Amino acid sequence: MKKFLKITGIVLAVIAVAWGVLALWPRSLCYTAENPLRTDRNYPILIAHGGGNKEFPDNTLEAFYNAYSVDPRVMMETDVSITKDGVVILSHDTTLDRKTNVTGAIADWNYSDLMDQKVDFGYTNPTKKGQLNGDRVKFTTEDGREVTPLDVEYPDGVQPRDSEVFLATTLEELMVCFPEARINVEIKQEGELGLTCLNAVLELVEKHDAWDRVVLASFHEELYDEFQRLQQAGEVPENFMCSPAYDTATEFYILQLLCLDLFFDDRMCVFQLPMEEYGFDLATQGLVDAAHKHNMAVHYWTINDPEEMRHLIDIGADGIMTDYPHRLQEVYDAWLAEQE
Repeated sequence: MKKFLKITGIVLAVIAVAWGVLALWPRSLCYTAENPLRTDRNYPILIAHGGGNKEFPDNTLEAFYNAYSVDPRVMMETDVSITKDGVVILSHDTTLDRKTNVTGAIADWNYSDLMDQKVDFGYTNPTKKGQLNGDRVKFTTEDGREVTPLDVEYPDGVQPRDSEVFLATTLEELMVCFPEARINVEIKQEGELGLTCLNAVLELVEKHDAWDRVVLASFHEELYDEFQRLQQAGEVPENFMCSPAYDTATEFYILQLLCLDLFFDDRMCVFQLPMEEYGFDLATQGLVDAAHKHNMAVHYWTINDPEEMRHLIDIGADGIMTDYPHRLQEVYDAWLAEQE
């Protein structure tokens, strides 16, 4: 028995030493270029979710102008789908039923028809399985006000596109109107249609030389796999930016808990996470520090509570995604005043 215990102790000691060495071993860089999604300030990047979709209709150009009025350095989060005539437009859904005054899949509509008919993206309709399920409801703010494009605080020289209607917005419009802004682009369509949309997005990023400010995301594993293939094949520049789907984020979370993230080597630049998932606390300084060792940023979504915003500042998060840009800026202003 003594001999068994001695051998067991030696084995456990060797495992502990090996584990300690692995925990201290330098991590490989998952993003080898300078990472523009890591904060360069002492507080997180303000990220406008859909432009700040509780202040103005989400994924409209007007919402993004509103967010820009809060912070000219705002990072813009948007969702995209491709139309029948091959135009990438902003939309959280792959159908038009919930957010507009028409119905149908975006892939079945021409962008030219959306514009000719002045389809209004200023709604928050009830839907079931992506289809209209009740009376249409115009977008209202938290205090019940309806808004129009005229209510936006535009930069000097910028005029509203329309006085009443929130027109369809293309990804190219967003990139052109905000030529310095960092933009998170989540591709909503899946399968072959999602890959077609991805190729169209890549053409826009190449056309506008926006590799260092546009990051691609998707919850569809086949699209994340394509992100990885493109990099491995050398079909995109070194500073191509992407974030992972669920499986990869889960893998990193487990590895960093075990201090074994040494073995994580996916090519990516940012984790986009909720604060909690299935009862697991993801908003920890340990996770943020582990990601930073790989030169990856950590952004949290969708954060609308001021106390949660303060917690994310404290743990060193790189970005906070919110529906309320003005509210998050107020938290930053109060926090900065406390530091003085």
